Amino acid sequence: MTRLEHLAPSVDTVVSRMRTLAATLPERDGVAVFNRVYLTVTEDIDRRLGSGDFPDPRAATALDVRFAERYLAAVDAAASDRRPPACWRPLFQFRRHPGVRPLQFALAGINAHIGHDLALAVVDACRALGCEPPELEDEFDRVGDLLVSLEERIREDLMPGPDLLQIADPLTHLLGSWSLERARDAAWVAARTLWTLRHWSDMAEEFTGRLDTAVGFAGRMLLTPLTD
Repeated sequence: MTRLEHLAPSVDTVVSRMRTLAATLPERDGVAVFNRVYLTVTEDIDRRLGSGDFPDPRAATALDVRFAERYLAAVDAAASDRRPPACWRPLFQFRRHPGVRPLQFALAGINAHIGHDLALAVVDACRALGCEPPELEDEFDRVGDLLVSLEERIREDLMPGPDLLQIADPLTHLLGSWSLERARDAAWVAARTLWTLRHWSDMAEEFTGRLDTAVGFAGRMLLTPLTD
């Protein structure tokens, strides 16, 4: 058994859990909408790992699995009536709201996962691998690039109406205030900060709590109902 097998489940394991969720959640459920989006990118990462697209597949696997596990832990918490992190609560609270559109659900999930979970996953992976965050920067950037390209695709797939009507659509203005690329950059800064604070548990806990709250606030804005 390799060291990697001791570090975390395989990407196939988390993909399997997401596929199970996709098969059991109602199609219009807000968590199901995000899950379909995230499953697509995780499957893509799994394929790229198999084809050698990552320079360090061991590190990429550790990062990707720990990243996915934080989302799945939030799903488990909500399913068992425990409180998920604040960044995820808006999505679970509004998941069946008829006035929230599918694109809002997708981006609110991405906001929670990138804005909060990604930074913590970097720290988790560094601890497991015995490395510093700069040693994971290439893997972080490659995963982030896939997510940015996915954001562009889901905006095209889930944005309603012809292009000429989108200018007047309140959804256009709401989503124009949020950027995945900026969220990814902020996640890297947060990861570096948390790694620096790892020996000061009180400060690290306070920083993580404030990050969680801030990302949750942004998610609540993204889920503003636009129709009755």
